[in-house]
Amino acid sequence: MKRFTQFICLALMLSTLFIFTACGTPKTTTGAKDSANSTTSTAKSDSTKVKVTMDDRKTFTIKCNPEMAPETCKNFLKLVSEGFYDGLTFHRVLDDFMAQGGDPKGDGTGGSETQIKGEFSSNDFAQNTLKHKRGTVSMARSSAPDSASSQFFICYKDTPHLDGSYAAFGEVTEGMEVVDDFLKIKRDTAGKPEKPITIKKMELID
Repeated sequence: MKRFTQFICLALMLSTLFIFTACGTPKTTTGAKDSANSTTSTAKSDSTKVKVTMDDRKTFTIKCNPEMAPETCKNFLKLVSEGFYDGLTFHRVLDDFMAQGGDPKGDGTGGSETQIKGEFSSNDFAQNTLKHKRGTVSMARSSAPDSASSQFFICYKDTPHLDGSYAAFGEVTEGMEVVDDFLKIKRDTAGKPEKPITIKKMELID
């Protein structure tokens, strides 16, 4: 019975990452200021660090790793440089698992205009050997391996069952305690916060 219960819990956690965007041709979203038209465009600078300022003015820093996940980082940094994430929320926060955000619809079904290749080993991309550890930043997706778009998640603890199945692309290098504070906000059983956890601004920094 204990083993069965653990299996059910694991399945529920994985399902929270699968239900994030509709499959098929991406549609234009209303949450983006200047949506990405192509991942071939470059960000406004060569920086791989992103400062995230929340509505309460608390901040944390994400450091991307383009050596491991080049297209994933390019897409993420491009969206940051365009102001795509400004005003969006962390719409799903789960104890002992992760905080997920970056959806312009705010319900787990939205994204930018672009979907990118899943840069992880089970999708024939062996280059990315990043592990899902506490503080790791990774791309959310549907069950389709090449469906990642704008949604990302931050791990609260080591989650090795995600290694090789999701495109980890960076880590929180400063301010992880700010992400931990999301857990203090009351949420429903699906992890949706009763009070919006809003990103005031995301910007590239040196």
